[in-house]
Amino acid sequence: MKLEILHRTHYAYAAPVRESYNELHLQPVSNEQQTVDSFLLKILPSTRLKHYHDFYSNCVHHFDLPEPHSTLAIESNLRVTTHKIAGLPLDARPAAVDQLKEAWNVGRCYDFIQASRYVDTSPEVWRLAVDAIGDERDIWQQSLRLMAFVHSHITYQSNSTQVHTHTREVLAQRRGVCQDFSHLMLSLCRSLKIPALYVSGYLATEIASATHAWMEVFIPGHGWQPLDPTHNCKPDETYVKIAVGRDYADVAPIRGSYKGTTERTMDVTVRIERLSG
Repeated sequence: MKLEILHRTHYAYAAPVRESYNELHLQPVSNEQQTVDSFLLKILPSTRLKHYHDFYSNCVHHFDLPEPHSTLAIESNLRVTTHKIAGLPLDARPAAVDQLKEAWNVGRCYDFIQASRYVDTSPEVWRLAVDAIGDERDIWQQSLRLMAFVHSHITYQSNSTQVHTHTREVLAQRRGVCQDFSHLMLSLCRSLKIPALYVSGYLATEIASATHAWMEVFIPGHGWQPLDPTHNCKPDETYVKIAVGRDYADVAPIRGSYKGTTERTMDVTVRIERLSG
């Protein structure tokens, strides 16, 4: 599937601000699931863009605006081709829990069995996870049970949380957005020592085009397998991956600081178009 994606963020400040420094996670990765055909990033006021690859191999652009400015516009335009990847079948039983210790020493898996800024691995979360998996002993099947539990345990409600909402708050109010569904599933998986990472990206559907969040679990012998607890499904070619990390804090699309007024407005537009061919 060929997709063209426009992602525009516009800030307007009540008074001129200065010394603005920003980091961006907006450029998708190219891998076996997708090929980035083109990517263009524009900043207004104009400034010099630099980039580097972080600890998790994400592409991070950064820039600074030392001079006073009243608005800031960040726009990415990209074309990407996504590919059908079968992944593990839903009825597969590829790895018993006895193999988990093998996974902890693979790559950076150890990072993804720990608590993080928005992910909780408390005894209370562990109890929920144990109840959800029951007597299941296969890691993949455990992950699917945890996904089904998250999907049924909390209700999707737009604007019910903020980007800084912790898993504890999500469990208390039992509602949230895609980011919260992913954080809760990460918490459950990691409490059982199943390596699990956070994914940010886009989801193109017939009714909506939006940024989205899902997660991946590491299955020994089969690598990272994506799951979307918000929709209780395996991601397909309508998903575009941008970046991965321990949680949202590692992959925020835009993160920065500046000196000046805290009164500002932010307007975000995401438009995804399916192309022929």
